[in-house]
Amino acid sequence: MTGYTKNPDVIATLSPEEFYVTQESGTERPGTGKLLANKEPGIYVDIVSGEPLFASTDKYESGCGWPSFTKAIEPAHVQELSDTTLGMVRTEVRSTHGDSHLGHVFPDGPPDRGGLRYCINSASLRFVHRDDMQAEGYGDYINQVEDIT
Repeated sequence: MTGYTKNPDVIATLSPEEFYVTQESGTERPGTGKLLANKEPGIYVDIVSGEPLFASTDKYESGCGWPSFTKAIEPAHVQELSDTTLGMVRTEVRSTHGDSHLGHVFPDGPPDRGGLRYCINSASLRFVHRDDMQAEGYGDYINQVEDIT
């Protein structure tokens, strides 16, 4: 198994928005994320640690303005924490090893797919196309990625 860590060298190369989102628990503006409209087959990994988080197979269009997923590809890599900022109670989603703020999870996802909506900031993710997964060390997850039609 690959060792995923919060890599200070990677953190030093983050764009201001990526740093704000992942390290300061920020949120990108809705509808602006570079991965919102991505429909390619592959996986989404933590931009800081590289740990696999979500599969394109579990991505769907929720209309919320951020990439949405029905489940984590590797549940042990996603932590869910209580978030009471902004005067409301939400469930924050953070990467386990990178400790990156990813977004929030809500119970209003597709009922036939588990009912959850992981609402994730594009700025916290790096997309790895299925064609590159083996070479980048994510070959164990290829069977969880299907063509998107």
